[in-house]
Parts: sequence; C-alpha cells; structure tokens
Amino acid sequence: MKTWNEITHFAGFDWAKDHHQVVVVDRQANLVAEFEFEHSLQGWSQWRQRMGTYPAVAVAIETNQGAAVEQLLQQELTVYPVNPCSAKAYRTRKVPSSNKTDRLDAWSLAEALRVDGQAWRPLQPLDPLLQELRLLCRDEVHLIEQRTALVNQLQQALAEYYPAALAAFNDWTVPASWKFLERFPTPQALVAAGPRKLQNFLHCHKLYRQDTGPRRMEALAQAGQWNVSEAITRAKSLLALSLVQLLALLDQQLHQYRQQIDKLFESHPDHDLFGSLPGAGPKISARLLSEMGDDRGVFPDPDSLRCFAGTAPVSYQSGQVHKVYLRRQCNKHLRCAVQLWADLSRRWCRWAQVYYAQLRQRGKSHAAAVRSLGHRWLKILWTMWQTRTAYDGELHMRNQAKHGSWVLQLMTSTTGE
Repeated sequence: MKTWNEITHFAGFDWAKDHHQVVVVDRQANLVAEFEFEHSLQGWSQWRQRMGTYPAVAVAIETNQGAAVEQLLQQELTVYPVNPCSAKAYRTRKVPSSNKTDRLDAWSLAEALRVDGQAWRPLQPLDPLLQELRLLCRDEVHLIEQRTALVNQLQQALAEYYPAALAAFNDWTVPASWKFLERFPTPQALVAAGPRKLQNFLHCHKLYRQDTGPRRMEALAQAGQWNVSEAITRAKSLLALSLVQLLALLDQQLHQYRQQIDKLFESHPDHDLFGSLPGAGPKISARLLSEMGDDRGVFPDPDSLRCFAGTAPVSYQSGQVHKVYLRRQCNKHLRCAVQLWADLSRRWCRWAQVYYAQLRQRGKSHAAAVRSLGHRWLKILWTMWQTRTAYDGELHMRNQAKHGSWVLQLMTSTTGE
C-alpha cells in the first residue's frame, strides 16, 4: 500500500456484477488508460497485466466491500472507497448534463481521487477474525429477517383456516408452536384428538402455565366452531406445514450461526469490553464489535462514531432557514445494533430509563428517544473503546455528578420523592 506522496497514477474503478470499467489518469490529469474487463479469472489476469505498467497507483471505487474490493486488497493496492452520493456529485461536477455511462463514472472517480484524494482515508484490510465475525453477524440478521417473513406468512395462513391456533399462541418463532401444528395441523384434527390429548401436549412441551394454560385451552376449544370450507383447510394446512418445516430448518441454521459467532466473539481481545455493555448481551455485543472493528484511529472523536452509526442528525442551514433531519447515510448495520442496544439498556441502567422517559415527556417518539439514548451511549462506548476499559456503572455515575448531569439530578429528585 502506497502513501499519498508515492502515488503517481489514479484509477477510477466502476464495478458491476459481471464486468468492470477502469479509467487511469496521471498527476497532470492526462488520461493514460481506459479498458473494460470481465469479472473472471481471465479478466482479473488482464487487469493485473494492464495495471502492471503503473506500480504506484491508487484506486477509487464506489463501495467498501464485495468481491471486487477483495481482489483489489489482495493485490496490496491503495483503495479509496467512495460514498455513492459523493460519487454522483463527482460525476455531476465533471458532466453537468447528467449523462451517465460506466466510462464517465470511472473517469469522475479517477479525477475526484486525483484532486481530493489526499484528504481521504484509504481502505484498510480487516483482521480475518473481525471480517468473518462481521459477515456472520450480518448474515445472521438476514436469516432472522427471512424467519420473520416466514412467520408472517404462517400467521396469515392460520388466520384463513385456523384462527383458534392463532389466538392460542402469541409467539410463532419458537419450535413449540410449530410442533403444535405438526401434531394438530387442522381444527378437525384438534377436535378429534380431544381436550385430554391437547392438555398432555401442552404439558409435555411446557406450554401449560398458570397464566397461559387456561387461556390456550379456552381458545383452542373454539377451533371446531369456525366455519371454514374443506378446500381452504386442505390447501392452507399444507402451506402451514410447509412453512413450519422451513422454519425448523432455518432455526437449526441460526443455531449454528450463533455458535460460530459466540466462538469468534469470545476469542477477540475486546470481548470483555463489549461484553460489559448493559443490555447488549452476546448477540448485540458481537454486532457492535464487528461493525466498529478494532482500529482506534478510524474514529478520532465520539462525533465521528455517532455520524457513522447514524445517531447524529443532519443539519440544513440557509439564511434564516434551519432544519434538522435524520441521518440516512450511515452504517445501517451499526445503527440497527445501537438502536436495539439502547432500547434494552433501559432495563439495566436506571439513568437510561430516566433519560428515555424525560425525552418521551418532551414529546419525542419512541424511536427518536431511543436514538437519542443511543447517541449518548456511543460517547460512553467510544471512551471505553479508546481506553480499552469495561463499563463501570459507578464510575459513570461519578462522572455524571462531576459534570452536573441533569439526568442525575432528575434521578436524585425522583428518589427523594
């Protein structure tokens, strides 16, 4: 990887699924090479052959991940990722007519790198452990989203032919609910089995508790009273059983993902640091670590981390007009993890609950209040991350008292009452 002063040529890399467009300019803005190659072994061999003429080259690309980026990093090139919004602005700067081609995109990226690149941060290769952990955490979230979609389809099917089962079970993400459908796939099967077998099933699968057992028995006792045609029952029961099998298989895969994520998370040096975050637990802690990484120089101050996580708002000011917007351009994976963590932290930290309640009293929505709480948490996390220390609730309270925090004052007054 070359330093900025060592770089003599600048390449704009417009990537696609099956081919890539490259434009290379020198320090005097002269276009010295342009070519297109396929995303294949032969294509990348052609790339290395053509770029071998320019040993001190930097590459600008409109992404920070993917197969193309991985190939560039493996060749130890200096790679500068460009935000898609910035890439569009650079293209408009060079071509105000709004023309768009792969060649124009690559040329505008090369020119932007040549003119402005000295202030950009090159992409650093991730530690293999962190890279695997990040990919596993993101893929786990995608699988959870697929599970949610399947559960929604299952509930819709039950609403059409088996309303009693839908009323009896609130959580259709647990295997016990799926086993109920496997044992009693239709209302007719439930009626034929009788209440005794149903009660034994609920006890066997730990679904019969004092607070839920009678309610479930009452709801399921009405299964035979719904008038649903046999055609709908046969069709939708087959769909329900198919979805149950898919959910069971997906649940096994999620269990494997969780085992591998826990193993990698526990082996990382920052495990105890992120594991001490109140309310985060092993799942969210691993996601926070994987998205933040372990390079302390990436975020020189808390605000840079807040912007990256999307909790810092975007300001618009022109003349007498001043508006504040939700930040859209951020790391969506980290923002989701911070939002979940901040919401769960209210159960573990009283100051977090008081802070959230006060924002709600001021008229903020739940999402806005949780986001503000996450904004506050990120400053604490950044300090912990930089000093490599675990969270200490008593130390945080002393710091709040030292700075005269209104949250601490409100907590004290509430306790006094």
